[in-house]
Amino acid sequence: MRYAVLGTGEVGRTLGGKLVRLGHEVTLGSRTKDNPAALEWAREAGAGASAGTFAEAAAAAEVIVNAVGGRVAQSALEAAGTAHLDGKVVIDVSNPLAFEEGQLRLDPVESDSVGERLQRAFPHARVVKTLNTVNCQVMVDPARVPGEHQMFLCGEDADAKEQVTAMLGEFGWPAERVLDLGGIRAARSLEMYLPLWMNLMQSLGHADFNVQVRTAR
Repeated sequence: MRYAVLGTGEVGRTLGGKLVRLGHEVTLGSRTKDNPAALEWAREAGAGASAGTFAEAAAAAEVIVNAVGGRVAQSALEAAGTAHLDGKVVIDVSNPLAFEEGQLRLDPVESDSVGERLQRAFPHARVVKTLNTVNCQVMVDPARVPGEHQMFLCGEDADAKEQVTAMLGEFGWPAERVLDLGGIRAARSLEMYLPLWMNLMQSLGHADFNVQVRTAR
């Protein structure tokens, strides 16, 4: 599979590296062709790894992973080019956070979400929200956290969610531990989980944790 991972931060590099190790072709996309972090990642990741602009990465890809910050996600995908997104699965792992006056703020929040904004802006893309509720190391190695903890996803396209569930399975998330929350509107709750995640990380002193959903049935 050919993936574009948009974003050269820790999340993008971690996801891209895992996909390369799994045997996929990955282009790490950034705003400029000569981005030092992207070029270094491509050299170190080995065969199957390359770097390019957002547009170059998206054009070559079958699946696009948005790993830039939630507040700049739409502009990054605009730079990638609408024509390069049409019909493709777009996996949004972002959170719309920023620290303002020492406080964590989400924007959008409650009445909208990044996932929904992306689906509205690119109606022919097949947006799936997932992976934003855990640290990037847990994203690609769920065994870091013992137990039967869950990963969530949501989106409007059933086939796209099935494809993303298969990718999550490659990462180590069995299908029975991937919970489908329905349409893309559920991205609101997934993004609003972030303040609780931050409080848990501060309390525990590390990021190797997740939630387990247990039911009576």
